[in-house]
Amino acid sequence: MAADMDEFWVFGYGSLMWNPGFRFEEKLTARAFGYRRSLCVHSWVHRGTERHPGLVLGLDHGGSCIGMAFRVAPAERTEVVDYLRERELVTHVYKERTMRVQLSDGRRVPALAYVIDRNHVQYAGTLKAEQAAATVATAVGKSGNNREYVLNTLAHLREMGIRDHWLEEVATNLTDGTAASAQA
Repeated sequence: MAADMDEFWVFGYGSLMWNPGFRFEEKLTARAFGYRRSLCVHSWVHRGTERHPGLVLGLDHGGSCIGMAFRVAPAERTEVVDYLRERELVTHVYKERTMRVQLSDGRRVPALAYVIDRNHVQYAGTLKAEQAAATVATAVGKSGNNREYVLNTLAHLREMGIRDHWLEEVATNLTDGTAASAQA
């Protein structure tokens, strides 16, 4: 089932899901194919520093990702895109893309999304859960510590009924002491 071509959707896979920061008319769980949620962005400001970077989420190639899609009123489109560009493109570690997502009601719609730029200096690459946890365990930036960011993200995902097995493995490594011993 196709969507109306005049509809404007935004796909969120991280904090955008529970804190979009813009008005929307409809919100549905959605899946993006060919991309996965990953702690693949070195955070130099909000969850770490350049000397001791943390990790934040990016939408990286491979697999699929369950997130949230927001339908925005046509009259709000320009304002929402401007807001998202200011929020997501600060260091240009993300690329703005339109991708097809499948909504929970079965419709397939084009949606604006922000995917990682693998050529950007802040791209952390594909990490094992233990490696990600070791980085996250001690990183702190102006928005707080990285451990809280990961655990808060996981709590929000669970509240929304979304499982992310890799992120859960990262959290397990954070809470069972594996990350602390990896730093030593």
